Amino acid sequence: MKWCAILCLAFTGVFSSCLAGNDLPKPTAGDVESVLQKVSDWQIQNFSYSTDGNLHDYGIDAWTNAVLYIGMSEWAKIKNNDAIYKWLSETGAKSRWQIPANFKDYPKYRLYHADELCIAQFYLNMYDVYKDGEMIESTRERIDWILDNPSDKNMNYKNKQAWTWCDALFMAPPVYLRMGQIKKDSTYIIYMDHEYKNTCNHLYDKEEHLFFRDDSYFSKKEQNGKKVFWGRGNGWVAAGLVNILKALPENSGYRPFYENLFKDLVHRLAGLQSEDGFWRASLLDPDSYPSPESSATALITYALAYGINSGLLDGEFYQPFTAKAWDALTSAVDEDGKPGWVQPIGADPKKVTKDMTAVYGVGAFLLAGSEMYKLAAR
Repeated sequence: MKWCAILCLAFTGVFSSCLAGNDLPKPTAGDVESVLQKVSDWQIQNFSYSTDGNLHDYGIDAWTNAVLYIGMSEWAKIKNNDAIYKWLSETGAKSRWQIPANFKDYPKYRLYHADELCIAQFYLNMYDVYKDGEMIESTRERIDWILDNPSDKNMNYKNKQAWTWCDALFMAPPVYLRMGQIKKDSTYIIYMDHEYKNTCNHLYDKEEHLFFRDDSYFSKKEQNGKKVFWGRGNGWVAAGLVNILKALPENSGYRPFYENLFKDLVHRLAGLQSEDGFWRASLLDPDSYPSPESSATALITYALAYGINSGLLDGEFYQPFTAKAWDALTSAVDEDGKPGWVQPIGADPKKVTKDMTAVYGVGAFLLAGSEMYKLAAR
C-alpha cells in the first residue's frame, strides 16, 4: 500500500506539471542557438583559473572547468563551431592534456578521486575530433594505474578512493566506458559497471527514486521532515546517465540496467519540477529553498531532452517539462550572457542568488541547450 501511494503521488505531480507546461510555445532551433552563442561568448570572455591554492576546484583541469569544456565541446560538435574548437584546443594544450595529480600536500586518494577524471571526458571529446593520441594518453595512464592498484572499496563518504558520493557518477564512469571502446578492452567497462552498481546500491533510495548525496545524509531530515535529496546531486546522476547511454552501443548487454535507471530517475525528477520550471536545491523541501537553482535545472533538462531525442522518453508526455525548464533557464541569463542562480560548490542544498554563477553551471547550461537544439530542430 505504501509503495502504491508513493507511485500515485509521483505520477500526480508529473501530470500536474505537464499540464502547466502545455501553455508554453516550443523554442525554435534559432532561439536556442542564439542564447547558446551568447552564453558561450560571455564565458570565453570571462574565463579564468587558478595556478595555485585549491586546484582541485579552481585549476585549469579541475572538475568545475571540465564540466564547462564538456558542455562547450558538445555544442561545438553540433554546430561544427571552429571558434569554440580553437578555444578548447588551446585550453587543452595549456593543461598539457594531463589528469590532475600530485598537487602539493594532496593525499594519495587524489589518484583515485572521480572528480579528477572529469577532465578526461573533455579530452576524449577532443580526441573524437582530432584523433590525436596525446590528448588521451594521460587518461589511459591514470585509469590503468587505478585498475592495477585496487582501491579501498569502503563506501563510507569519507573514502574518496571509491565512488562514495553521487556526483562521482557523472565525473568518472563515461571515461572508463569510452576508453574501453577506444582500446577495445572490456576490462575498463567491467570495472565501470561494477563500481557504478556499488554506488547505486548504496545511495539510491528505491522508495523515493532519488540518490542521496552520500551516506552521511541517510539519517538527515529537511525542515519539513522529508529526507535530504540534493537537486544538483541528482542532476549529476541524470546527466551522467546520458553520457553513459550516448557511449553504449544499442546492442550492448549493459544498456538495460542504465536505461531502466535513467527512466526511473528522470520520471521522478520530472514530477518534482516547480511551477516556474526550475528545480530547487532541495528536491523534497523546496519551500525551505525558494530560490531557483539553474545548475540542477540544466542537468535535469539535459537528461529530459536527451530522453526524448533518443526515444527513451515519450515526447508528447515529457516535452512540456523541457519547454518549462528551458524557459526558466533562459530567464536566468542576463543581457551580457551570464547565467545566474547557480548554487556554489557544496554537498547539499544551499541558498542561491540571481547574481551567482559558476563555470560548471555554464557547462550544464550548454549541455541542456545542445539537446534542446536537437529537440527544436526535429
